[in-house]
Amino acid sequence: MGAGSLSSVKESVVRIGMLGCGTVGASFIALLRRQSSVIESRTGLQIEVAAVAVRDLAKPRPLELEGVVLTADSMSIVTDPAIDIVVEVMGGIDASRDLVLAALQSGKPVVTANKALLAACGGELFAAAEAAGVDLLFEAAVAGGVPIIRPLRESLLAEPITRVLGIVNGTTNYILTKMTEEGADYCVALAEAQSLGYAEADPTADVEGHDAAAKVAIIASIAFGAPVVDSDVECEGISALTAEDIAFARRHGYVVKLLGVAELVHGNEGDRLSARVHPCLVPDSHPLASVRDSFNAVFVVGAAVGDLMFYGRGAGGDPTASAVLGDLVDAAINLQRGAHASIGALTPMKFLSSDELSSSFYLSLEVADRPGVLATISSVFGEHGVSIASMEQGILNDGAGDSARLDLIVHPALERDVYATIASLRALEPVRHVGSTIRVLTDEQS
Repeated sequence: MGAGSLSSVKESVVRIGMLGCGTVGASFIALLRRQSSVIESRTGLQIEVAAVAVRDLAKPRPLELEGVVLTADSMSIVTDPAIDIVVEVMGGIDASRDLVLAALQSGKPVVTANKALLAACGGELFAAAEAAGVDLLFEAAVAGGVPIIRPLRESLLAEPITRVLGIVNGTTNYILTKMTEEGADYCVALAEAQSLGYAEADPTADVEGHDAAAKVAIIASIAFGAPVVDSDVECEGISALTAEDIAFARRHGYVVKLLGVAELVHGNEGDRLSARVHPCLVPDSHPLASVRDSFNAVFVVGAAVGDLMFYGRGAGGDPTASAVLGDLVDAAINLQRGAHASIGALTPMKFLSSDELSSSFYLSLEVADRPGVLATISSVFGEHGVSIASMEQGILNDGAGDSARLDLIVHPALERDVYATIASLRALEPVRHVGSTIRVLTDEQS
């Protein structure tokens, strides 16, 4: 429900209890204070932060919290009858799950930015919100300030969506931008991302694709009305990519992006769902190819609406706070009206393994540089029914001068056949190393 001029809503105070007050929480409170008069003039509602739960009461805060109850007892906020809406920005899963569930069961709407929680326990929490007849809103959990959840849940509710793909992790996109535009090695680009605060000291969740997988699980659940958790999402990161891979992509009209993909696949066994995260060669002509640095973008393909793209800053205190505040205003209006935004029942679907999908691939090989090797390699591809679309050969400067690098792109084929081909190549004496194996986004997929 939007937050337009609402003459039917009488002036009222809505009291907010917050769980957590880190970067996002502090940015949210500051933004709410700046926008409070605008919100009141457009909705008739006075929204105030009444209480905040934090782990360390003695820790200095970046903003003044005079008049706000500060407590280390999170459950006291959830159970306080004077609190109207709970905003959860504390992160984590177990403790957050218990608090959010308790809030919903007590009839309190919840706004959360916690992607890990929703990716692990979304189905349970959606059901609890529906049973209580209150809002559970989470625009900030996916792509920061980019509005994608509300369009999927509301505007595109009746749209036959076939595919959602996108760049939903700003850290990896920043790293890949540096590798693409400056020719930087992965380790150098990662170190720069860490120095700028884009990447954590332990970057595993970002660079191995786990953060993106959590977001894909949430997107897939809403887009296709099916219960999807992060463990359902096949996951591959970017840590194995090399500067040579990036350079090959540029020479042939591609850029490399870490994509999250959720799609509905029609087949003889009925509709099945595929959810995955992996690096991909994206054609320069595709809108996602121009998404640089730490920006996010989500590309939605619908049978009726065609192609849509949502673009913006995917992380940071202010963009995420903007999404939280937007949800909060909706929740406050719905609360005053005795309404709530329904996600609806989630219907279990069968998942399609990536082995059963047809994809084009880029492969890099290090081989012996002698006559007959190309013919031997080509025969292996033929044996597995995989066709080579293009190939580039170069001499490796390995000191001995007897090795060549082969970079190939294969036509779309079943992924299990491509991986069977790779296994056979590894067993060949002339093949000294099989390097990167990266999917290629084709016209049929975009």
